[in-house]
Amino acid sequence: MKLAEALITRAGHNQRNHELKKRILASCITQEGIEPPENPQELMAEFEQLLRDRCDIIRKINRTNVATQFDKSMTLADSIAKRDTLTLQRGVWKDLVDEAVPRQDRRGRSEIRYVSTVDVPEVQKKIDRLARELRELDTAIQGLNWTTDLIE
Repeated sequence: MKLAEALITRAGHNQRNHELKKRILASCITQEGIEPPENPQELMAEFEQLLRDRCDIIRKINRTNVATQFDKSMTLADSIAKRDTLTLQRGVWKDLVDEAVPRQDRRGRSEIRYVSTVDVPEVQKKIDRLARELRELDTAIQGLNWTTDLIE
C-alpha cells in the first residue's frame, strides 16, 4: 500500500467514525416499548474496531513519515511540520491584511477616521510568497505520498 492510499484510508475512518457516532447517539434512547432503529451495542462494537483500525493505520503513517527522506535536509515528517507552520503563518498574515484595510464608515467630517498601521501591499506580497511556497511544498509532499510504500 502506498502512503497516499493509507492517508485516504485514514480520512475514510474519520468519516466513518463520525457517522457511527451519530447512529449510536440516535439509537441510545427510545420510547418504552419501541425498538431503537439499530442495536447500540453492535454499533459500539463496530466503532471500537474502527478505532483500533484507525490507530493502526495512523501508527504506520507516522512510522513512514519519520523514516522517509523528503530531501537532503528533512524527513517527510519534517516537511509536514513545515507545511503546517506555513499554513498557520499565511493565515495570520492574511487575517492581518483583512483587518488592516481601513473601512471608511464615516458619514461626516467630524467622525473618526481610521488608518492602517501596516504596509498592506508589502504584507500582501509576503502572503503571496507564503502561498506559493506552501503550494510547492504541498505538491512535493503529495507526489512523495504516491511513490512511498507504507511501512508496516
